[in-house]
Amino acid sequence: MMGATSRMARRMGASRLGSATDMISFKSIRPYAAALAMLSLLSFASLAQAAQLPAIATFFQNAAFSGAEMSPNGRFVAFRVATKGSRATLGVLDLETMQPTAVAAIDGVDIGTFRWVNDRRLVFTVTDLRAAGRELDFMPGLYAVDRDGKGFRRLVETNRRYVKNADDPLLPWNTFLSEVHGTQESNDVYVVLYEGYGKSVDHFFRLQRLNTKSGGVVEIDTPDYANALLFGLDGTPRIAATSIGNRRAVHYNDPATAKWRKLAEFDKLADDTFEPVWYGPGHSLYVRANNGRDKAAIYRYDLSNGKLSPQPMVGSNQFDIDPSFIHDKDKLLGVRYHADGEITQWFDPAMLAVQQSVDSLLPNTSNRITLGQRSETPNVLVDAYSDRQPHSYLIYNTVTKKLIKLGTAHPDIEPKQMGTKDLVRYTARDGLEIPAYITMPPGGIKKNLPMVVLVHGGPFMRGGYWEWDRQAQFLASRGYVVLEPEFRGSTGFGARHFKSGWKQWGLAMQDDLADGTAWAIAQGIADPKRICIAGASYGGYAAMMGLVKDAALFKCGINWIGVTDIGLMYTVGWSDASDNWKKYGMPTLIGDPVRDAAQFNATSPLAQAARIRQPLLLAYGGVDQRVPLVHGKKFYDAVSGGNPNVEWVVYGDEAHGWLKPENNVDFWSRVERFLERHIGKP
Repeated sequence: MMGATSRMARRMGASRLGSATDMISFKSIRPYAAALAMLSLLSFASLAQAAQLPAIATFFQNAAFSGAEMSPNGRFVAFRVATKGSRATLGVLDLETMQPTAVAAIDGVDIGTFRWVNDRRLVFTVTDLRAAGRELDFMPGLYAVDRDGKGFRRLVETNRRYVKNADDPLLPWNTFLSEVHGTQESNDVYVVLYEGYGKSVDHFFRLQRLNTKSGGVVEIDTPDYANALLFGLDGTPRIAATSIGNRRAVHYNDPATAKWRKLAEFDKLADDTFEPVWYGPGHSLYVRANNGRDKAAIYRYDLSNGKLSPQPMVGSNQFDIDPSFIHDKDKLLGVRYHADGEITQWFDPAMLAVQQSVDSLLPNTSNRITLGQRSETPNVLVDAYSDRQPHSYLIYNTVTKKLIKLGTAHPDIEPKQMGTKDLVRYTARDGLEIPAYITMPPGGIKKNLPMVVLVHGGPFMRGGYWEWDRQAQFLASRGYVVLEPEFRGSTGFGARHFKSGWKQWGLAMQDDLADGTAWAIAQGIADPKRICIAGASYGGYAAMMGLVKDAALFKCGINWIGVTDIGLMYTVGWSDASDNWKKYGMPTLIGDPVRDAAQFNATSPLAQAARIRQPLLLAYGGVDQRVPLVHGKKFYDAVSGGNPNVEWVVYGDEAHGWLKPENNVDFWSRVERFLERHIGKP
């Protein structure tokens, strides 16, 4: 098949987007959306190189421009925009007149997700980007509005302080917009009404078709306990996944019978599972599976005999493939997935040519191209980003070959002040190859640097990709090299890598971090006397275990919202861990609290707290249900008696991570001072 990759070879001095682009100016259209009047200020205009370090708030402020999405006909772009001090509003740009319109702004809250319903109408949710965990309303609601700001209608219930005088009948709060876009040729969208919504059951839903003009809904037949769906290009639900206990099943809405039938059923952690990922033209189903390989790939699934194609459609020898499919109204155009960074493999020759043209104009960035599902114009939307540049949005005209700049998520970030990020690999002590991202401070390759080993949470997830990351770049801007290991148990690097981490908290997973640190020292990158280990959630656990197990390597530790005792994960009743996860997932991946009790104790930072003598920074959220505050309190009480260098902070209104920008600034200010004291100077 014809294919091309859009990603790297764009390393040398990732600069702001160059002179091949034109600038557009925006004027305020409606008085309540002054943010749009500032849109031209959110462009890629060159910033003067600041003599001082970039401010902490620069890294941790909310996005100024985000979520750009092309209308189905390719004539308009919708986007979310917020200048400093303003709420995020919804705007639409007419690509023919280049005039923006303020579409929706609601007092006291921010626009959340949004989507085109058709060429004229949009739906959106609301959120509060200034709220902490305690204050955040988790009922996002659903609203509809025309692209000119008219035809506003509330559709789904939420906190009534958001919109007053709402007399329309509303759907209940547990109705959410489906991920499926549909045909985008009517005023309807798909929504899901969650029925299973609690700790004792898996989440499942009923599917409904909602008219965004009238508010009327029609129930759509799906199998019981469905929690994932795929639709055909004609808008018909074709594939449903159901989940009960540790069993998962895949069902097919067969067009020959117009009835659902079961295709397969398996244990969730079995080797022979597959995940449906796209239902394409000609009743073709594509699935993600290992199919005897170590790395998951994409296969065509034969719906008549229940077998996978012998060879994958898309695969890699180094990475699991987790794709999104790019298509127009009737055919597949390409597949997008992550290797070390994002790759777009085009099957359509015309789109391949467009990608190559954009890449030639923007050689220093990874350029994600999207187009309207029924595009009538030569315009495509470009999302350009790199390890040093946050996401930025442009319009490319395939006829004139010109780029028009729209906006950037973080306009105050100067790429020249950012570090470079690369994927490296090192060998663990048992021979397993461990991938890791390493971010070097700006100013070129240096040796003998202070280093922060930043451990991702999860832990059974992938930690990162080749893109701008605010935490790593903040640390790099302060002169620290940042090592982020994808230790065993991380996903995305094959079945062997994932399963090697089962029941290895504090054991081989921990050794991978120490081995990565030793590798960085041996390479001459890290100063062995100036290394700190840090992380959140599981990463906080690993940071504390690193101080216990490898005290000679790590001179200090930073733990925010971290697990401090594995046993507490099973016994604390006010955590948000579901009963099914505790019953079926945790015993296999983490361990059994009875049979593995001795191992849990040996790998408990809480039980080993008296051994930790290095300086510590501990931070927790007062309303965290993922890792309740008791983890932090018990550990602080245990460690502080014998360790005078323990800094403790609780953000009482935060949950599992900091949502308020001011809390992020406060925490990372503490991190900056802590690192400067303990590893910042030779």
